[in-house]
Amino acid sequence: MSITLNDMVFLLISGFTILAALVVVVSPNIVHSALALILTFLGVAMTFFQLGAGFIGLVQILVYAGAISVLIIFAIMLLMKAEASQTNLPNPSRATHLIGALTALGLMIGLGAAIWFSELLPAMGQMPVADAVGAIAELLLGNYVVAFEAAAVLLLLAAV
Repeated sequence: MSITLNDMVFLLISGFTILAALVVVVSPNIVHSALALILTFLGVAMTFFQLGAGFIGLVQILVYAGAISVLIIFAIMLLMKAEASQTNLPNPSRATHLIGALTALGLMIGLGAAIWFSELLPAMGQMPVADAVGAIAELLLGNYVVAFEAAAVLLLLAAV
């Protein structure tokens, strides 16, 4: 079994994303955690781009790495009363560390079992649609135009 360039790129992107997510969790400074969260969102977007889901990758960048991250940073700046370096102090309890590690392990095992026993693995060899954004646009502005416009009006009302 040989490792292709695509596999190496995936390993680099996933390593970057996992490292950024670990910085989010272990950083003692909440501002650094928020900035690492932006890097995590960008790593997830890079994974989507590598999988050929460009539309989802762009939405990930615009919505999460853009809007949600700015909202989180503004909330931190407006609500922070303590010094930034004293905001994410570690919890010294070993019991909570053990519960968190066991929960993460259980979720990984459950996700792996769900993928292994699903019908996802045989479908992985199929080629993605060449113009996925165009196909999504045709669906949204064709068959689902009423639902698309209703969602747009609801989002507009929620923003006001």
